[in-house]
Amino acid sequence: MVGVLASRVNEIVGVEEIVDAVWGSAVPQTAVNGVHTYVAGLRRALEPGRGRRASGGVLTSSGGGYALCLDPDHVDVALFERHHAEARRLHGQGQLQEALREFDAALGLWRGDAHAYANVPGPFAEMERTRLAELRLTAVEEWAADMLAVGRHAEAVPMLSNLVAREPLRERLRWFLMLSLYRSGRRAHALGVYRETRRLLSEELGLEPGTELQSLHAQILAGHPDLVSRVTDIAAIREGRQTAAPVKVASVDPVPAVRPAQLPYSARGFVGRAEELAELGALTAQGGGRPEMRPTLVVIEGAPGIGKSTLALHAARQLGDRFPDGQLYVDMYGAASRQRTLSAMDALAQLLGSLGVAKSRLPDDLAGRATLYRSLLHGKRVLVVLDDAVNAEQVRPLIPSGQACVLVTSRRVQRGLVVRDGAYRIALKPLSSAESVRLITYLIGAGRVEGQWEAAARLAEMCGRLPLALRIAAEGLAEHPRLTLADMAQQHAAEEGRLDRLAVEDDVAASLRAAYAVAYDALPADAARLFRLLGLYHGEMITALVGAALMGGDLAHAEQVLGVLADCHLLEEAGEGMYRFHNLLGIYAAECAEQEPAHHRTAALARLLDAGQFASDLTPSSIVPPPEPVLIGAAACRRSPYRSIDETPTRKAE
Repeated sequence: MVGVLASRVNEIVGVEEIVDAVWGSAVPQTAVNGVHTYVAGLRRALEPGRGRRASGGVLTSSGGGYALCLDPDHVDVALFERHHAEARRLHGQGQLQEALREFDAALGLWRGDAHAYANVPGPFAEMERTRLAELRLTAVEEWAADMLAVGRHAEAVPMLSNLVAREPLRERLRWFLMLSLYRSGRRAHALGVYRETRRLLSEELGLEPGTELQSLHAQILAGHPDLVSRVTDIAAIREGRQTAAPVKVASVDPVPAVRPAQLPYSARGFVGRAEELAELGALTAQGGGRPEMRPTLVVIEGAPGIGKSTLALHAARQLGDRFPDGQLYVDMYGAASRQRTLSAMDALAQLLGSLGVAKSRLPDDLAGRATLYRSLLHGKRVLVVLDDAVNAEQVRPLIPSGQACVLVTSRRVQRGLVVRDGAYRIALKPLSSAESVRLITYLIGAGRVEGQWEAAARLAEMCGRLPLALRIAAEGLAEHPRLTLADMAQQHAAEEGRLDRLAVEDDVAASLRAAYAVAYDALPADAARLFRLLGLYHGEMITALVGAALMGGDLAHAEQVLGVLADCHLLEEAGEGMYRFHNLLGIYAAECAEQEPAHHRTAALARLLDAGQFASDLTPSSIVPPPEPVLIGAAACRRSPYRSIDETPTRKAE
């Protein structure tokens, strides 16, 4: 009851108000009599020398209520509020040192760690506890801002640490503690506070830290210059010889205002891929703008020249409106030599530079860069294209958190990203015959194709219906206006020299052979050897038996190596335990076979003949016809033309 009266010092508080404040809805029948009894006891305690019938001077009664008559400065709550108000006024005038003295006076009125009205029951005490605790925390935060503004960050750490321990979910206190620690030269401790905050919020509430805390964390990692105190002459301010302008202590978002739009130019004439585009649209719509959703990670994979990058860039442009915070692009140089392949460390340097982090501020370790990158992009809807990635280790540090979408293109199957990171896989196949003809028509004009649809379809088959090969052939037609589609198809009919024709002089990026060479050069030694030896084999289907015979090894090892070739998209799976070449890759394998010493080729084909002779005893379900008489030359060994690559060849039995 004393608290109720003290909260309204020198005002009359009615008996009914006192009853409500003390008992709330659980009012006993004797409540009013109880109030009178309590008042009598209080009067004896406050004025022990007062006569029993004399009127009170401190606790008076009037108009059906009571009033506590005191100087307001004798009530600690009123005194706290007065000092707090004065501190705010001085802060507004830029008198930070004077404001800090008032803050110290206000906060010094609190005794120990106990809350106001500790152990006092009743609704009034409960409400006042909450109100005063919030008022104190607000005052501490304002005090901390001024302490930081005048360079007294180290002095602020003890109180902030104590209050953070008592109020662990109050992020603003943690913000000030992190900045105070950082400015005190305790960067690791500041980052430790963030890690603890993130863990606590995740476990207690299932949330990530708020935007201000994340931004401060990112700035600490980057060593952002705005984290340094802006007061130039701290000593003069402390001595009262200089007045500082009010300083707003707030985080500065290091991400530039300009929205990144880094998607490179892609070739005109995109055709087909309707199913893949629909799937990408559905996958990127799953986030629904919910910040707790995981990022969408999609791997677009396929053989060289099949159009992975073109699809990724086309989809990224179509989906751009879903990612208002921008698009980032990194070429991972998977088509380069192993020495030139971009590391995750260097890729993060590119990405962080795009997000406004100065090179001098980059963390010098992979974990630090990845953490800073995720912090900068947390909560942002960005689309990241990682083009031509080699492996999961390149990609994982570049996957941001939250609402982002990452499109990865790769020449290899990336099962690790699917298993560990929940990636979706889109495996590209060659264009259909109709789509291939449509692309040729777009590139050379409908007039050149009119009446030559069959020849256009034959040319598309000769090009393996690969977008890159089709574009090269179309450029040859455009360069020679009098050349007909039938003439061009006839030129490409012979396997010998076809890869020479499917190349643009002095442009490695426009050469099928060069694209295949990159994939071949990256193979492990045993896989590269089997690829060369398969160039000697002209059967339609490739099995472990064929591989084992060519390599001179066992079936299990051959199956494993065939799997490596399939994962690198240098072989196509054509059924359980069965593989085949895409026709242009088969031609390239025949060229590579010439690298194998002649006696090795002869021995491999001899083993293959023996395997064919005894195939019925070994693998009845995968019998392969033996090759015809051994011809060592690559062109001779590749003399059987391939069927349409959409057609599944039937197995033959002897």
